[in-house]
Amino acid sequence: MKINFKHARDVFEAYLDGYDRENEKIKLKIIHTYGVVKSAREIGHRMHLNEEDQQLAELIALLHDIGRFEQLRLYDSFSPDTMDHAAFGAQLLFEGENPMISRFLEDRQYDEIIHTAIARHSDFKLEEIQDERTLFHAKMIRDADKLDNCRVKLVDSVEAMIGVPQERAGEGKISPKVWESCLKKEAVLSQDRVTSVDYWVSYVAQYYDLNFKETWQIMKEENYISRIIKRLDYKDKDTREKMEILDKQMNDHMEKILC
Repeated sequence: MKINFKHARDVFEAYLDGYDRENEKIKLKIIHTYGVVKSAREIGHRMHLNEEDQQLAELIALLHDIGRFEQLRLYDSFSPDTMDHAAFGAQLLFEGENPMISRFLEDRQYDEIIHTAIARHSDFKLEEIQDERTLFHAKMIRDADKLDNCRVKLVDSVEAMIGVPQERAGEGKISPKVWESCLKKEAVLSQDRVTSVDYWVSYVAQYYDLNFKETWQIMKEENYISRIIKRLDYKDKDTREKMEILDKQMNDHMEKILC
């Protein structure tokens, strides 16, 4: 059965009417949602996905952060300390006698794929998933989410992201554990972040976890890595030198994947 994305989008818009659309955090999350849909569309088109999987990828992108809106209503925060928004979103869509997912999609054959992809999209690392199609869509939403996150890191308020003004965000040194993860070409564990600049480094290092060559192609075309790194002014000489190393290392890593 064909997935009707327009219908799903209309249902999603009706769902959003239950929240304060004038709230800046709600606005940002709505913009992000549609940004992730756009990213999934572009990655999928470059892969020449069949129509069914393309529509499924865009539907998952539309719904991937549905748990965020209730998180904001309850806690006015995106902090993982308040709730696991991914697990909550999957629960919101699929639990109960008349699950919400049926409003978006009549055909329930995709339930397991959608549930797994949404529930796991913000995991630190994607653990093994046996079913190949489910694994593909779990990887796709993670890439699409990170790709729109590049836009977020370039246009949204630095202070809103890490809690200090942009002119101060580059202060301090990179913590040893954070730098160790960078040298290992790994994402940074949240608990290893100490200084404000650690947070910014972690936003860059997350791209080591990208799954698809097509996503890296877009990263290269937009020069996202260097642009994000260079958004801040790094006061400390050691930090400045390490950010230059990270910039080169990540771009070299990208070139190896794309060659």
